[in-house]
Amino acid sequence: MSKYKREINIEKFEFKSGEKIPLSIAFETYGELNRSKNNAVLVCHPLTHSSHVADHGEDDEKGWWRNMVGPSRYIDTKDHFVVCVNVPGSCYGTTGPSSIDPKTEEPYGTDFPELFITDMVKAQKLVIDHLDINKLKSVIGGSIGGQQVLEWSKRYPSRLKSIIPIATGARVSPMMLGFGYISQNAIRSDPNWSGGKYYRQNRVPEYGLKIARQIGHLTYLSREGIEKKFGRERSEQEKKREFEIESYLEYQGEKFVERFDPNSYIYLTEAMHQFDLSEGYSSDFRAVKDYEGLVYLISIHSDWHFTVEESEYLAEVYEKTNNLVMHDVIESSYGHDAFLVETEKLGPKLRLFLKYMSEENFDSNLN
Repeated sequence: MSKYKREINIEKFEFKSGEKIPLSIAFETYGELNRSKNNAVLVCHPLTHSSHVADHGEDDEKGWWRNMVGPSRYIDTKDHFVVCVNVPGSCYGTTGPSSIDPKTEEPYGTDFPELFITDMVKAQKLVIDHLDINKLKSVIGGSIGGQQVLEWSKRYPSRLKSIIPIATGARVSPMMLGFGYISQNAIRSDPNWSGGKYYRQNRVPEYGLKIARQIGHLTYLSREGIEKKFGRERSEQEKKREFEIESYLEYQGEKFVERFDPNSYIYLTEAMHQFDLSEGYSSDFRAVKDYEGLVYLISIHSDWHFTVEESEYLAEVYEKTNNLVMHDVIESSYGHDAFLVETEKLGPKLRLFLKYMSEENFDSNLN
């Protein structure tokens, strides 16, 4: 394993559910940790991505946020030590449903422990502890990654100087819960589902996963963006007489089944659905009242997965903690996906904020 692509192994990782299993946690690092260990930035990956947030070299596999993270990029790895941890339940290196259960010597499948956002954050903290980082300069993430950012401020408030939750909310809206429910049912209704034990028969419920991805992907777009990009144009496959949007969703679904595990998709989306910032407390404010760092919220004007109003609400919650809270709205027709593709709009905002965080007088106050 390279110096950049690493893992730690926990003999008995205890999930929120109380279940304990051996857990391998895959993570990657970019840049160098400085002597003061005050330049570390944790990036929390979105739903179906991995710890490979950027490139490690010209011949390396392309990172999912490569235009944002790297040398001389907006999150400059010449100045920052960037860490990205693959979350439990995923299928990109960290133990998940497709991993082998040492007790049965078969994939866990649906015997994998119930998963929550707090389990993901606990795994990330174990990596940060392993790297001997006492305080993170910032924790950044969008969507489900943004939920993890919020959970960090709730669970480990003294370990952070700032948080940057992007395109996220204190909980998932009923509308998105409904879309998620349909997506999960699409997988479970596939003839190859077999109660989640499809690994044994080597027949993956690909069709159900493809439909789930198409439903999910549609929620990442916006009406404005779809009309602008596709309209009611027909695809080049005249015999099928498909609309361009249909061809696009078909392509997205087929590409997705080649790289992702259906059980992981269900586990991760369910963790996203179950997240509630106020859980265990009387209110959202009570949940984050001990956090004393900066808050920089970013939302997207055309996002209906996590709306601008949901970020505005979070700003109100964190303002009650008497912290400095900022909220920027990105104008984009890309909808929820904008935080992944609109790097030229998002990047300068992050670079400016991280530069502000590096100001000597301000930095010393938060050490």
